[in-house]
Amino acid sequence: MAVVGVHKIEKLFKEAAGLKIDKAKVKELISDVVDDKLYDLLLIAQENTKYNNRDVIWLSDVPLTKAFKESMEHFSELSEELELKQILDHLAGLPPLRYALEVELEKKLPIIAGTIIYILAKICKEFSLKDKSVSTEDLKRAEDILNLMI
Repeated sequence: MAVVGVHKIEKLFKEAAGLKIDKAKVKELISDVVDDKLYDLLLIAQENTKYNNRDVIWLSDVPLTKAFKESMEHFSELSEELELKQILDHLAGLPPLRYALEVELEKKLPIIAGTIIYILAKICKEFSLKDKSVSTEDLKRAEDILNLMI
């Protein structure tokens, strides 16, 4: 089960960047990228929690840059909301984190996951200037850029 469903990702790409995306591409690439990047952020947060000698991962442990936080604000302005239960169910199927998540962080997971999609859409828009459709190549390049950042 993915963190975010195909329909939500399609709507977010359209709302955030005015782009159309094929359902198959969403399943094939975007869902996996969002899943992986959210988990990567939590893995680093786990390291920060250990470094700070705590047994609960705080929101402040998640390595969110200034630009990521600004994108969170832009995502929050969109009409799309993601479901916390779906995200928690997905995380439960991954290798468990060493520490529990604080309630404040849990509540922010939909915004963090949505922001990852928002950022992917904005990156793809830079590659899809001529066309309003996202190609597989655009998605791969956006993933490569995101992998350098998260």
